[in-house]
Amino acid sequence: MKILVLNGSPKREKSDTMNITRAFLDGMGEIREHVIHIENVIDKHIEYCSGCFTCMRNKGTCVYDDDMAGILREITESDLLVFNFPLYAYGMPAPMKAVIDRLLPLTSMEMREVEGSYRHVGRSDFSNLKFVMICGCGFPNSRNNFEPVVDQFKKLFPRNHTIITIPESPMFSAPEAAPVTVPRLQLVKTAGKIYAENFCIPEDLLAEIKSPMIPEEQYARIVNQ
Repeated sequence: MKILVLNGSPKREKSDTMNITRAFLDGMGEIREHVIHIENVIDKHIEYCSGCFTCMRNKGTCVYDDDMAGILREITESDLLVFNFPLYAYGMPAPMKAVIDRLLPLTSMEMREVEGSYRHVGRSDFSNLKFVMICGCGFPNSRNNFEPVVDQFKKLFPRNHTIITIPESPMFSAPEAAPVTVPRLQLVKTAGKIYAENFCIPEDLLAEIKSPMIPEEQYARIVNQ
């Protein structure tokens, strides 16, 4: 399987959330070998979409000649897309959102009703392409934090999607937090193993993964100090 990881964190490989993604990929790797390519979106020159729709009318060719063309090519050659990013303002960081906006060349102007809403028809058959979103945040719980970006991701990729959200994610970069972060990463690794076999993760395991690692009040008190 060819896996493309789009790392939307401005911290690049030092991203708190990338600790989660690496554990997930390690778990997948225990089942079978994969070809993994990680793109740090912050290092790419990606212009903001101007909404001109030239790409949708002109066989997928964008008016901007930048690094997005290479990312689009990688997407079409991949089997799994992993979107790794921290929660910013209840959504994606701006560089990742720029990538999402520039996915228009993969679609056409033609619209079709799908499950009660209209969607642009893709230029190719992407029915076998799978999508994973891994998002961490610095708040002490998942309630009323991740819902907007989760809903957006489900709208963007209505099929073959898997979503992992984890609160208190800055703890993954704190060595003193190892007593609670190491077991949590082991759960994520287990999720990766299961996903590699079935392309889905049990809901009870996802619920355990996204639960706070330490009591909410304790985490908030530590951060506030």
